[in-house]
Amino acid sequence: MKLAERYSNQKPSGMIRIFQAIEKMTAEGHPPLNLSIGEPDFVTEPDIVDAAARAAKEGFTHYPPLPGFLDLREAVCAYWERHHGLKSSPGEVYISVGGLHAAWLALQALLNPGDEVLIFEPYFTPYAAQVGENGGVPVTLRTSEANGFAPTLEELRAAATPRTRGILLNFPGNPSGRVLSRKQMEEIAAFAEERDLFVLSDEVYESMAFNGRHTCFAALPGMKERTVLIGGVSKSHCMTGWRLGYIIAPANLVQTLCVNSSFQTYGVNTLSQKGACYALNTQDAKVRERSAVFAARMRAVEERLNAMKGIACHPAEGAFYLFPSIKGTGLSSEEFAWRLLQEAGVAVLPGSAFGATGEGYIRIACTLSQDDLMKAMDRMEQFTRTCAQE
Repeated sequence: MKLAERYSNQKPSGMIRIFQAIEKMTAEGHPPLNLSIGEPDFVTEPDIVDAAARAAKEGFTHYPPLPGFLDLREAVCAYWERHHGLKSSPGEVYISVGGLHAAWLALQALLNPGDEVLIFEPYFTPYAAQVGENGGVPVTLRTSEANGFAPTLEELRAAATPRTRGILLNFPGNPSGRVLSRKQMEEIAAFAEERDLFVLSDEVYESMAFNGRHTCFAALPGMKERTVLIGGVSKSHCMTGWRLGYIIAPANLVQTLCVNSSFQTYGVNTLSQKGACYALNTQDAKVRERSAVFAARMRAVEERLNAMKGIACHPAEGAFYLFPSIKGTGLSSEEFAWRLLQEAGVAVLPGSAFGATGEGYIRIACTLSQDDLMKAMDRMEQFTRTCAQE
């Protein structure tokens, strides 16, 4: 079948190619130790599942309201006020089919053709594609590990043009695992106000900030009216398969999202919403408990990585990712990731899949048990010894 011209030369990203190779190896009976995918290994808590089942038995099997059920939107507001001091109302909340859908709908509503969006490298791969598919122009900013993979105020000003419309943030960061300080956030906020920009702030890893407290961008003075906050329950509440995210944003944008979604998804799965509502209202202790487990795993893996020849890993800060430098091995990111998969049976992602700044790094998701993580580190250590002898 003949595809639309805009897709005729489409190729899978470095991330997708690794995922496809993992699927092939698994189907052939040789599953690797998979440190490539950003999905918690914990299953959804049984009482969350029970809450969704009760809702089904109570008759919640019809179309949901377009913005999401009121009780869920109230739960989102309460969660963010409780944890991050952000005050909002249900009219400022839109329930989406995961965080990616939230970002897509927001960019669709905010961008005019040719509008530029500043994105900090390394960045989650779909961001640039989403900006482009919605008529915008992604402008990526090279950053440095020394500065927490965030640009300075001077670098932001140098990158901006009269066409700059917005900034895309993601902290705690994927793939970097970095957490910006409040001062760094305040500098970005001052720039956004100076240039009258919107800020799309992906904060799905907000519950996993290990060195200090997560700074909610919308809660900074003067930022709520220009911020689209993206959150969800996939990472914090181990509900990736439920496909539920949300936006907190000005009410007029939420109204537009409702209209646009009416001819796209027509609402979000009813039972996922009921499960998420229960989760947000009852699971704070479990979220803290799992966050501590991820922090311990990351510290253990970080220690092993820094003992390997050619590897250097900065301290774990947030999310559940480590982004070690592999420059000392003499291999490119792609070469390292593919050889590690094929020769050692360990799957990681090449840093180059996350923008040019990511070259020389790999992304490791600490989403296996401690035992399996240590097995993966044993294999990786042997691999780096082999590389050093070549």
